[in-house]
Amino acid sequence: MANSQDRSQGRSGGIVSGGAPEAATYTGNRALQIEEPLIFEMGQAGRCGVDLPEPPKVKDRLNGLRRAGEIGLPGLSEPQVVQHYTRLSQKNYAIDMGVYPLGSCTMKHNPRINEKVARLPGIGDLHPLQPVSTVQGALELIDRLAHWLKTLTGMPAVAMSPAAGAHGEMCGMMAIAAALEAKGERAQRKVVLAPESAHGTNPATAAALGFTVKPIPANDRGRVDLAALKAALGPDVAAIMLTNPNTCGLFESEIVEIAQAVHAAGAYFYCDGANFNAIVGRVRPGDLGIDCMHINLHKTFSTPHGGGGPGAGPVVLSAALAPYAPYPWIVKDGDKWRVAEDGAKVDGAPLGRLKAFHGQMGMFTRALAYIMSHGADGLKQASEDAVLSANYVMAALKDVMSPAFEGPCMHEALFDDSFLKDTGVSTLDFAKAMIDEGYHPMTMYFPLVVHGAMLIEPTESQAKEDLDLFLGALRSLAAKAKTGTAAEAFKAAPLYAPRRRLDETLAARKPILRWKPSNNPPETDPLKQAAE
Repeated sequence: MANSQDRSQGRSGGIVSGGAPEAATYTGNRALQIEEPLIFEMGQAGRCGVDLPEPPKVKDRLNGLRRAGEIGLPGLSEPQVVQHYTRLSQKNYAIDMGVYPLGSCTMKHNPRINEKVARLPGIGDLHPLQPVSTVQGALELIDRLAHWLKTLTGMPAVAMSPAAGAHGEMCGMMAIAAALEAKGERAQRKVVLAPESAHGTNPATAAALGFTVKPIPANDRGRVDLAALKAALGPDVAAIMLTNPNTCGLFESEIVEIAQAVHAAGAYFYCDGANFNAIVGRVRPGDLGIDCMHINLHKTFSTPHGGGGPGAGPVVLSAALAPYAPYPWIVKDGDKWRVAEDGAKVDGAPLGRLKAFHGQMGMFTRALAYIMSHGADGLKQASEDAVLSANYVMAALKDVMSPAFEGPCMHEALFDDSFLKDTGVSTLDFAKAMIDEGYHPMTMYFPLVVHGAMLIEPTESQAKEDLDLFLGALRSLAAKAKTGTAAEAFKAAPLYAPRRRLDETLAARKPILRWKPSNNPPETDPLKQAAE
């Protein structure tokens, strides 16, 4: 929640206070203007949407811990509750509402057939402590998904239990550490190489495992500087952690040579699979010399993204790292499936258990439904369409915005802020103005190697006419910024959002996370007064 002094702004439905003129938007959208207070501010004592029976008089066993005061929940009627949460839902921008251009995060459509399958009886109501004999189909489903993940990546093994991308990174790097330990090289190889444009979780994961991170610069083409990489390789290097396509939205065209150099130095190649969505069906990472790679099922295989809920980040492993895959493993004995939970019972030297149980069944089901409903040709087309969409964005904007690098991109188009030079408008101002047009801003200021970065990923999900409207809005904003007279209007944006621009630094450093009732006395109820 933002700081309270920020929250009080915009009470007139988002129009600028003080009589500022109402601005027109290119799209005709005006963000979300309905004002909505906190549910606690709406509540009134004694109001309730249901009639609850009086509880029977029983002797409690609270041992002196009985609640002494009111619990503090708001009192509302049923319509008030429904309207409140409906209005809140309308304030959440989502892929189901329109173009969601967030780069690097791949906000793609979740086909509804995936959701339907995940809710089928026998799948949606599974319990992790059921007897194995009652979940044979579920184990086969996990194994089938594992098969297709190995097939699509060209890797011989996969660990299914990691709960997210960063957890998958940890799993892959732990497998590398285990392999080095088995060879007696763990104490010697303490350095992990990471490109300067790497996702922040890469160096964090390496550091958490006790490695020292050494950055590798990029060349003027936005790719890893191969000469600098080779110069950094030595007997102290454990691995490189590289994303391909990288975080600049570009394919690392020298990746095979990178892999050969890394292996020649006795190190391992970890690939961040965050951008696998751009190449699935076209390129198998195993063929490029990669030793392990995590897969974000929510990015590539369309399981729900974000929200803090359960995720899945399976990790594919090369033959050199497969013996160290964490257990439990899914094993088939004859016609029966079982879960091997002891390293002594599987062919390998598992690094141990990463989490309780064996992963997230709902995510597995959705990902398998996505893969099977698309087929090999459909997955390949999805990747091609994602790259086509991004290059369409790049081509449509390169004359009014400033591409960070020359040439075609992969699945996301990256711009810097040089087109805003001397306009008085910043990347942040530009992004805030997009909110008034009805769009969630693109990823801003990332990757850090590009000044004022604006990273746009349209994915394969968007229709051309939707992209055209989005592109028209960006062209309109760019033209407005370049007039040199619109800086004040940009800095006032968003005008139409339920909340105006916040003091984001104060909100981050001093967040108000708990509502407290006002000390002011409650207003007198005129109906109650009349009754008296």
